[in-house]
Amino acid sequence: MTCREILDFLMRYLDGELSDVERQAFEAHLFVCPPCVAYLDTYKQAVRLGRLAAQDEQDPCQSVPEELVRAILAARAKASQAPPSPDHPA
Repeated sequence: MTCREILDFLMRYLDGELSDVERQAFEAHLFVCPPCVAYLDTYKQAVRLGRLAAQDEQDPCQSVPEELVRAILAARAKASQAPPSPDHPA
């Protein structure tokens, strides 16, 4: 199995969906390829952190102050009405 193939099998490996032969080939590659081990570890950590972030807040926009939302919308509206500057043409 090559490093490129590792990427193709990664999700199925983590979900436990590989056949015994595929899993053995996957793990044999990991045994000899430290960069793929590091990639797998980083990928697992990203998935774990993503799940934690989603678990902590039901509605991430709920914690944004209403005043900040209004200020951002007003600034966007003002910017869209302003004529283009020579440095940043539309």
